[in-house]
Amino acid sequence: MAAAILAAVIAALVVAVAIFVGVRLYSNYASTHTKNSGRMVNTVSSVGVASSLPENAGSMPVDPSDAGLPGKTPADGLKSRFTVMAAATAAIFGALVFKLFGMQILSSNDYKTAADDNRYTTVSTPAPRGFIYDRTGIPLVKNRSCLTVCAEGDVADNADVVGRLSAVLGIPRNIIRQRLQDTTAGAQSKRVLASDVRLRDIAFIREHSDAFPGVTVETRTVRDYPYGALAAHALGYTGSVGQEEIVNVSKGRDLQLGDDVGKSGVEAAYDDLLAGDHGQRVVVADADGNVRSVKSETQPVRGSNLYTTICGPAQYVAEKALHDLIAPEDDTIGTGTGKAGCIVAMNVKDGGIAVLANFPTYSPSNFVGGISQSVWDMYNTEESQYPLLNRAIAGAYPSASTMKAFSALAGLKYGFADEKKVWECGGSWDGWGSGDIQKCWEHSGHGEQTLYWGLVNSCDVVFYEIAKDFWDASQEGKIPATALQDEIKKFNFGLPTGLDISGEVAGRVPTPEWKKEYFKDVPEESLWRGGDMTNMIIGQGYVLVTPIQLAVAYGAIATGNIMKPHLLQDIRNEQGDVVVSYKPEVVGTPDVEPDHLRQVREALHGVIVDNWDKSVLFEEYGVDAAAKTGTAEVAGKEDFAVFVCYAPYDDPKYVVSVMVEEGGGGSSVGAPLGAQVMSALLAADRGELTSADMGRIAGSTGKYIEPEKKEEGRTD
Repeated sequence: MAAAILAAVIAALVVAVAIFVGVRLYSNYASTHTKNSGRMVNTVSSVGVASSLPENAGSMPVDPSDAGLPGKTPADGLKSRFTVMAAATAAIFGALVFKLFGMQILSSNDYKTAADDNRYTTVSTPAPRGFIYDRTGIPLVKNRSCLTVCAEGDVADNADVVGRLSAVLGIPRNIIRQRLQDTTAGAQSKRVLASDVRLRDIAFIREHSDAFPGVTVETRTVRDYPYGALAAHALGYTGSVGQEEIVNVSKGRDLQLGDDVGKSGVEAAYDDLLAGDHGQRVVVADADGNVRSVKSETQPVRGSNLYTTICGPAQYVAEKALHDLIAPEDDTIGTGTGKAGCIVAMNVKDGGIAVLANFPTYSPSNFVGGISQSVWDMYNTEESQYPLLNRAIAGAYPSASTMKAFSALAGLKYGFADEKKVWECGGSWDGWGSGDIQKCWEHSGHGEQTLYWGLVNSCDVVFYEIAKDFWDASQEGKIPATALQDEIKKFNFGLPTGLDISGEVAGRVPTPEWKKEYFKDVPEESLWRGGDMTNMIIGQGYVLVTPIQLAVAYGAIATGNIMKPHLLQDIRNEQGDVVVSYKPEVVGTPDVEPDHLRQVREALHGVIVDNWDKSVLFEEYGVDAAAKTGTAEVAGKEDFAVFVCYAPYDDPKYVVSVMVEEGGGGSSVGAPLGAQVMSALLAADRGELTSADMGRIAGSTGKYIEPEKKEEGRTD
C-alpha cells in the first residue's frame, strides 16, 4: 500500500515538472519571436532558379498580417503548438514510466501474489470416513474401494469425448454432460461420471487415453456394509452435504459441497470424528476456470474409527429373530406374527446399548450415491410399515403390565400395599360402583392375591384397588393429586433417556393438567377421573413409553441407578490408539426404600421361576432372569406384545426390552424373543458366540399381506 502511494506521488511530481518545463519553453519561445515581430521578408533568393515573376517582384512588400498574427509568419503559430504538444507528451510518458516503475519494482510482489491467486486454484479432494465397529472390533461399516471415472469440467465442451464416454460407460449423453457441468463440488473439482465401473471399460479408457483427454480413472471409497442392514438404525447412513449443513457447520470442521456427511445414527452423531481431512490439489486454471495442469497434490486423511457398544453377534440374533417371527415367508410382512417390532438390550452397569434392533429395517447401502425415488417411496408407506422408523427410541406405545412394577413401588411408598396385604380377584372389578366394570385379563379371576402374586400373575384387580386408594386419598387431600405419577416419573418416564443419537421421543405420563390441556376443545372429556387412574396404573389409557425407556427403567430396578444409555464406546485413530472414550453416567438414583426394591425384584424373579411356561423357556436357554410381561391394547389394532427382563438375577448385567406391534401376548410372543437375545448376550460374553455366527441382514422389500385377525383377548 505504501509503495503504491509513493509511486502515485512520484508520478504526480513528474507531471508537474513536465508541465512547468513545457510552459517555460513556450514562454521563452514566445518572447524571442516577439522581439523580431517587425522584420519584413521582401526578397527571395533565386540563385539557380528560373522565374517568371516580373522584375519588380523582388521589391513587393509582404503584409505581416497575412500570417495570422501581427508580426509573425504562418510557421510561427505551428511551432508553438508543437512545443506545447511535445511538453504534454513528455509529461504523459513520464507519468507512465513512473507508474510502470511503481508496478514493476515497488509493488511487484503484491501483483505477483494477485496473479498467482488468479492462476492457481486449490481444490479439495474428499477424505475416506472412519470405520465403525462393534464393541469387540467386528467391522459393521467399512469403506469399499471402487473404480471411478472422473473428468475435468471443460470436457463438456468436447462433443466427441462426451459421445465416447457415453458409448463406453453406457450412460446417455445428456447425463454425461449434466454430470460434467455439475459444480456442486467446486468449479475446478473433477466431476464424477460413474462409480463401480467394469474393469473392461476401465481398461479401454486407459488404453485409448489420447481419445479421452481430461478423463481420468481414480480409486475412490464409498461406504460398505459387510452385514447388510445389520444395526441400520443404530449406525445410520450418509448422504451428500446440503447447503444448510454447510451454513451451520460446527467450529473447526472443513465442510464443502460434494462431501458425504452422516444423516442419522452414529454416522450423524459423531460425524466430525468419522470425517477425515480433505486432500488438496493446487491446479493451474485459465480465465474460463478450466484446469490446465496440477501444481501439487496432498492426499486426504481417513477419519477416526468408532467403536460402538453394540454386540454384533447378539444384534444378528435379535434381527433374525424379529424377521423370522414377522416375515418368515418370502420376506413378506403378514406371513408370521405381528407387523413390526423392536428389541433393545442395555448393559445395566454402564448404559452401553448392546442391541438396538428394528423390524422392518432398511439397507444403508441404498443411500450410497443417493437413494432412488422408488426406494424412498417404498420406505415411507403404511404397507411397508415405515422401515426408516427407529421404533426402539421413536415408537411410543402403551407400557401395559410392565408398568405394574413401578405402580407396586408407588403403592409400597404410600402404604397402599405391603407384603402381607391380600386382595380378592374375581375376574372383574367395579370399585367405583358405577356399573362400568373393568375386567382382569384372567376373566375367571386369580382368587386371593398378595402383592408378590399380583405381580407374578399380573393381576389387574390388585392394581385397580391400589389405584382407587390413590384416588380416594388425593380426593381427601391427604396426598397430592399426582402422587402416583410422581412415583412413576422417578424412573424418568415422560423424559428422553439421552441416548447419543437423534430421534428419541419423550413418551407420556398423563396428569390432570395434561388431560385438561389435551381436551381443551372437548370440555366434557377434560376432567381427570378415577378411571384414568385405574387405566394408568396398569399401563393403559393415556400412558406412552418407548422400548428404550423401559430398558433404562428396569435397569434402575435391577441396580438402583438410572444410567444414561449410549452407543459410543470409544474413538481410535488409525494406529489403534484410543483418543476419545465414553464415560458412563448415572443420571439419577430413584428415592426408593431398599426393602421396597427387594420386594419388587423378588416378584419379578417369580414371573420367571413361578410361571411354568416361562420357567421352562428360560431354563432351556440357561438364563436366570427377572422379568415382566405385558399385553397392550391399542384402539383399532390387535394387541401389542411387551416384555422386559434383566439377568443374571443375582448380579444383573443386561436388560432386554421387547415390543411387537399387533403381535399378541407378551408372555407368548415377547418372552421367547427376550430369552433368546439375553442368552445370546451372555454367550457372547463367554466367547461362545462370535463373528463366525453372524450373517447378512436384508433390508425391507416392502412386501405385505394383511394378516388374519385374531380373536384372542389379553393374556397378561
